[in-house]
This record gives sequence, C-alpha cells and structure tokens, in this order.
Amino acid sequence: MSTVASFGERLDAVFGTRGRLCVGIDPHAWLLDEWGLPDSGAGVREFGLRVVDAAAGRVGIVKPQVSFFERHGSAGYAALERVLDLARDAGLLVIADVKRGDIGSTVEAYGQAWLSPASPLRADAMTIYAYQGLGSIEGVMRQAEAAQAGLFVVAATSNPEAAAIQQAVLQGSSREGSSVAGAIVSGVDAWNRSRDDADVRPFGSIGVVLGATIVPEEFGIDVSSDARPRVPVLVPGIGFQGGELRDVPARLGALAPGAILTDSRGLLAAGPDGVADAIARRADEVGALDV
Repeated sequence: MSTVASFGERLDAVFGTRGRLCVGIDPHAWLLDEWGLPDSGAGVREFGLRVVDAAAGRVGIVKPQVSFFERHGSAGYAALERVLDLARDAGLLVIADVKRGDIGSTVEAYGQAWLSPASPLRADAMTIYAYQGLGSIEGVMRQAEAAQAGLFVVAATSNPEAAAIQQAVLQGSSREGSSVAGAIVSGVDAWNRSRDDADVRPFGSIGVVLGATIVPEEFGIDVSSDARPRVPVLVPGIGFQGGELRDVPARLGALAPGAILTDSRGLLAAGPDGVADAIARRADEVGALDV
C-alpha cells in the first residue's frame, strides 16, 4: 500500500489545520486592470503569484480558474505552471478548475495533463464533467486514485440555465428515476465507499461540485441524516455570486462535513494591497461556522 496520503486524507488534514476556505485565483480582465496589471501572460502570472502569497499561511486550499490563463495561450499556460509550482511550494492544496469532460482516451488524457505527477500542470485535484455518465470518467477516477489525487464532478451549479439538465430525470439507466445531479452525487458516494480502504479514510478522493446558492433537494440530491458524508463537496459561489456562508451548512445537511467553501471575486476585488486581509477575515468567518 502506498505511503503517500490520499487526496481525501490530505483534505481532512487541511480542514483540521487551516480550515475550509478555498481561495479562487480568477484573473478576470477587469480585476487585472484594478490591480494595475496588463491583460497578458505576464499579468496573469503576477496576479496568480500575488494571490498565492496572500493565501499562504492563511488558508490551505486554492483553486485556479484555468480559463483565465488559457485565454493567453502558451504564455498563459507558462504563467499557470509557475503559479502551480509556487502553490505547491507553499504547501497549499491545489484544485485545478478545468471542468473537462469527454469519453475514453480523450478524457483520460485530460486526467494525465492535470493529475499525473510527471505533468507540469499537475494539481492535487481537478474539476470534471460527467454528463455522459460516471462510466465515461471511470478511467480518470482510477488515474486520480493511482496518483493520490482527487476529482470534483460537477453535479449542481448556481447557473439557473443549468437546472434543466441537472434536474432532469434519468431513463434507461441503472439509476433510472434519479435526477442527473442526484445520480452523480450518489454514484460518487458509491465509488468512494467501494474502495478497499474506505472504512479507514475520512473522505473519499472523488468529490462533487454543488453551487452555494442551490437547494440540493430541488435537484434530487439527498442531504438527509441518512445521506453519506464521505463525499468532498466543492462549494463555489460564496460572496460575489450571492452565496451566503451562513446558509451552507444547513443546505448541505449530512454532506456538510466535506464542504470546501470557495470565494474568488469577493476576495480578489480587495486589490493587491487588501487581498491578504480579506482572505484572513473570510477564513475567520468560515472557521466560525458550525460544520
């Protein structure tokens, strides 16, 4: 058995020492302008490095939104590689927000890019879509386990236009009658519980994404006392997108122990001189929650 801690174990350790706040690294063009940085590869590099410096020692998790780096082509990817290196050196848990999704060898190549220890883009976990069924990403789930990395499968988001798909009821499936979102959450839970060492791990290494503003029951997601809390839950949408910290524990119910509470623009808008203090204040607010 590997002596390297699994992603679920590392996540549990971060919860215990640095809390649940995850700082998003989202170099929007308007934020770059407010920070006095150019909208270029050099600008996103400097922005990302400053956010990592501000987060280090105050929180334990960061989440770079890859699209904002990707739009600058090779210069953007070079910038992201440097940001990822600095975050690792700072001991931060890194979730690459890439939201890839496909089938077969194509989606497995995405897994190699973002989870392989040999990749310059390697992260501790990545976000992924599985609207073609969890079976479409089984290869990546196995890759994640082999690399002691994690996945966060998008289940229900705060975007109201997504509800039609995420609330749709499955037909002709082993989970017939479940909503798409509910089937993803229950399928991820079943995967985590099927692992040989599930009984000794605080969390599985495969998690889900649930937006901070959604009501899980409206998406067919069971968060009752009988729900299983081994699933890590990435919760974007705190702050700028309208999600309220105080609402999250009650909404997630039995899934709340795995909650990773993400704030991006709400912190980054504080600017280069204020972002560190904004992160510290938000970390204190998260730490005061009864989760």
